[in-house]
Amino acid sequence: MKTYCIIMAGGVGSRFWPASTSKTPKQFLDILGTGQTLIQQTYERFRFVCEPDSFLVVTNEDYKELVMEQLPDLKEDQVLTEPTMRNTAPCIAYAAYKVAANNEEANLIVTPADHLILKQREFETTVNSALEHISKYDDLVTLGIKPTRPDTGYGYIEYEAGSDRLQTVKQFREKPDLPTAEEFVESGNFAWNSGMFFWSLSTILEAFEKHLPLVKKCFDVYSDKFLNHSEGEVIDKLYNDCPAISIDFGIMEKADNVKVIEADIGWSDLGTWGSVYDVSEKDANQNVVISGKTLLENASGNVVNLTPEKVAILQDVQDLIIVETKDALLISSKKSEQNIKPLRAKLGQQFGDEHI
Repeated sequence: MKTYCIIMAGGVGSRFWPASTSKTPKQFLDILGTGQTLIQQTYERFRFVCEPDSFLVVTNEDYKELVMEQLPDLKEDQVLTEPTMRNTAPCIAYAAYKVAANNEEANLIVTPADHLILKQREFETTVNSALEHISKYDDLVTLGIKPTRPDTGYGYIEYEAGSDRLQTVKQFREKPDLPTAEEFVESGNFAWNSGMFFWSLSTILEAFEKHLPLVKKCFDVYSDKFLNHSEGEVIDKLYNDCPAISIDFGIMEKADNVKVIEADIGWSDLGTWGSVYDVSEKDANQNVVISGKTLLENASGNVVNLTPEKVAILQDVQDLIIVETKDALLISSKKSEQNIKPLRAKLGQQFGDEHI
């Protein structure tokens, strides 16, 4: 049975302003200074199990050219464009129906475009275990991350502890406060929710039928038009009618056939500059310099990302985020990084959307 990889690449990455903007979101940036953008890393990560013709990227229609430029192995019809954001359930349904139009028997992997995985060998073992399971059972499998700390920035998956690698999910839990996160980690049967999924095509379509019939109905109306020249026009109409809902809330939290496979794969969702700091190599004073020629004097705990030609001195500063582009500058304390998203919106209101 052929395996397809669906890459969800429609986000804006607003917490990574000013490097990430509405014109070039973080998934299309080399945010870690590795020489590859995040979507390129995601594509390469799954090449061990999928050929180039088995990838589908779902993104905003404004980003289609960026996808084609950064993933030149893909053909144009492998890039599915959404006219508007409708959260992850319609995004996944679109890709599933596109696969079904060509191949009614397939396994699907669903992944965000902008996550980091440092332990590729462990990751491949985990993916193979999940694919082996869904080839035998009609389960919806999610990849859970073994917690390394009581983090309040992630959702959690509670599961029934047992001896098998894949565990039965009891419930999904929202981002907790610190005392609750500490209880989760101490209990030993909670995993971070990675947002990666594995299921057969038939299993996920049955789940849409049972739990999100309104979404499935929208796609059923137009499913026979997915392979012809009118697909763009059809999707515009479909998305106008389709409810906006996440796959977690719409299906995973309701279904009774959900399994989690927990793994330690060196994962981060790279949601903030602070998360980039956490996974990056640091100097003797715990500074991270991603780009730019920087002289640091009595400076510690900072994360710095300047344009390559820029020269800068940082003196007597601690725990700052300093990010510069050719037309914008961010200076913030790390502890206030959750304010970057609302401040970005405020900046746009005050000075215009071209700056965000």
